[in-house]
Amino acid sequence: MNLNQIHNVYFIGIGGIGMSALARYFQYIGKKVVGYDKTPTQLTDELQDIGLEIHFEDNISLIPADFYVENTLVIVTPAVPVSHSEWNYFIEREYNIKKRAEVLGIITKDTYCFAVAGTHGKTTTSSILGHVLYESGVDVTAFLGGIVENYNSNLIGSGKTVTVVEADEFDRSFLHLHPNVSCVTSMDADHLDIYGDAASIEESFREFAAKTSSENLYVIKGLPLEGNTIGVNNDADFSAQNIRIENGFYVFDVKTPTEVVQNVKFGLPGHHNLTNALLAFAMAKSYGVSNEKIIAALASFKGVRRRFSFQIREEKLVYIDDYAHHPTEINAVHQAVRELYPGKKIIAAFQPHLFSRTKDFVDGFAESLSQFDEILLMEIYPARELPMEGVNSTWLLNKIDNPNKKLVSKDELFTAFENSDADVFITIGAGDIGELVKDLKKALHEKN
Repeated sequence: MNLNQIHNVYFIGIGGIGMSALARYFQYIGKKVVGYDKTPTQLTDELQDIGLEIHFEDNISLIPADFYVENTLVIVTPAVPVSHSEWNYFIEREYNIKKRAEVLGIITKDTYCFAVAGTHGKTTTSSILGHVLYESGVDVTAFLGGIVENYNSNLIGSGKTVTVVEADEFDRSFLHLHPNVSCVTSMDADHLDIYGDAASIEESFREFAAKTSSENLYVIKGLPLEGNTIGVNNDADFSAQNIRIENGFYVFDVKTPTEVVQNVKFGLPGHHNLTNALLAFAMAKSYGVSNEKIIAALASFKGVRRRFSFQIREEKLVYIDDYAHHPTEINAVHQAVRELYPGKKIIAAFQPHLFSRTKDFVDGFAESLSQFDEILLMEIYPARELPMEGVNSTWLLNKIDNPNKKLVSKDELFTAFENSDADVFITIGAGDIGELVKDLKKALHEKN
């Protein structure tokens, strides 16, 4: 497919985090961009603010009349139901319909492509890498799965030479990419509704890893893949050592295969974020970026919206919001917050994401949530799924080994936060709990 012949791009599911990065990109290169989504969100508001046409009704009469078959690309999210009338309109008229990953494959195949894969850490690692390359003067475009605070966007740069992409394992879509350099942050079981079992997920990651040579593959030490290894306080090829915390920042040395780079500064908490920063360090270095430029960019990276995102950071009140939706990610949030706030009372509100994921990892969720001082559990956010018999938040709540737990509605969550004597408040989840953050922040400020 030749993108030069495409004048119009129509998105079904334009409000998805990955889809919206593509929408920004196509608008930037001069295409007319129109899209549908089910409901307005902060993301769709931001897209409309930069001039994109978006509607929230599945109605074929809202498709522009000049979006002809020969000049229009249709990009569809996997979350759209087969009954969707706009999607069927395009299918029946034989429009060029692609998934996001296929389009990323087309855009990146003629560039020097960095691909970041892994069940956790993709968004943060690719955002750090995109920031480091952009700040270092590289001609880069980074397509990201989160809003980077430095740019207030999920698209960094507009370069034509180098691309950074998140390589998403969902429905094996990362196999559409053509990476020159890639990394794997983690290979935990997830998306078992697609893969069936952990062995199938591992096989898919192996297939992805085989797309680059082992010299151009960077992996967390311990993963069953051949490549340059990354780790914290161990004998990995790239290792963070002499780690300390100064004024809320990690300061550490990076041992590489050839040298020790001292006093690297990075502001995101948690050891998982140290490995994310190390992956970006190693990959940027492989492209020839100097140590000095990498160090300066790492120190200025502000983080990604909804990834351990400080909403309130005061001496007597802290509110953090995080996108974690897997037990390993919740453990990482807990480790980071305990390291930053030892001895403080921590209350966590969690909204499970997907019935299938809750069913597959219910014991892991219960164990990870039990570590907080108080747990507020919301109903499961279904996203693309229909309910499953017996799979609900009451079932998960009963497995949490902590007496300070309760099931809450959205309204009850506000009341619980307002009445709590906790020092640190956290909201966790990949569903629409993120839409409550602004109002929760306001309520907590008013309470104090």
